[in-house]
Amino acid sequence: MRKLWITLTYLVFFILIAAPLGKMAANAFSGGFAGFREALSRPEALHALMMTGLVVVVVTLLNTLFGIMLALYLVRAHWLSRRLKGFLNSIVDLPYAVSPVIGGLMIVLLLGPDSALGGVFEQIGLKIVYAFPGMVIATLFVTFPLMVREIMPVLQEIGSQQEEAASTLGAYGWTTFWKVTWPSIRWAVAYGVILTVARSLGEFGAVLVVSGNIMNKTQTATTLVYQDVENFNVTAAGGIALVLAAFSAGLLLLMEWSKRRKEVH
Repeated sequence: MRKLWITLTYLVFFILIAAPLGKMAANAFSGGFAGFREALSRPEALHALMMTGLVVVVVTLLNTLFGIMLALYLVRAHWLSRRLKGFLNSIVDLPYAVSPVIGGLMIVLLLGPDSALGGVFEQIGLKIVYAFPGMVIATLFVTFPLMVREIMPVLQEIGSQQEEAASTLGAYGWTTFWKVTWPSIRWAVAYGVILTVARSLGEFGAVLVVSGNIMNKTQTATTLVYQDVENFNVTAAGGIALVLAAFSAGLLLLMEWSKRRKEVH
C-alpha cells in the first residue's frame, strides 16, 4: 500500500509539474536556440521583461517595509485592541480568499478614471489605473500577506523579553529593533522577500485588469505570454514563460539553500 501511494505521488508530480514544464521547454526551443533568442529579443518582450522587473523591485521594497511594520504592530502593539488586531489579521489574509481578478477590479472601481478618487489623482497629473502605479498596487495587494505571515510566527516565538530588557536599559526604539529584533527576524524577512519576488513575477490576473495590457506601455511578461497564446505564437509564449519559471524555481532553490544554511548556523 505504501509503494502505491509513493507511486501515485510521483505520478501526480509528473502530471502537474514535470510534464507541463517539459512541454513548455519543448515549445520554447521548437524553433531552435535562434527562435528562443528571437522570442526574448523582440521589442515588446524586452519592454515587458523590463516592466516586470520594475514592478518586482518596487513591490518587494514596499512589501518588505510595510510587512515588517504591520507584523510588529500585530504582535507587539499592546495598545491595539484584540478586536482591531483580529480585523487587521483578516484584512491581511484577504488576498488569499479573493481572486486576483476581483482584487484588480476593486482597484479599478476605486482608483479608475471614472471614480471620484481616481479623478482627483488625474487632475493633479497622477494616473493610477492603466499605468505603472496601478500595476504596483495590484501586485502589492496579491503579495502583501507573504511577508507578514513569514515574520509574525518568529516574533511570537522569540517573545518580547529581550526587547523589553533593552528598552529598560535605555535603548531607543530603532536601536532595539536593529540590535535585538532584526537578528531574530532577518531569515524570515529573507524568505518573505524571495516569496514576494517569485509571486510578483508570476502575477497575472490583477495586473491584467489594472494595466489594460497595453503593448510597450503597461504590458508585463505574464500578460505578454497571454497575448502570444491568444495569437497562437506558442514558441514566443513558451520562451517568456520558461524564463519566468526558471527564475522563480531558482529563487525557491535559493530559499531552500538559505534554510539549510540557517540550520547549520
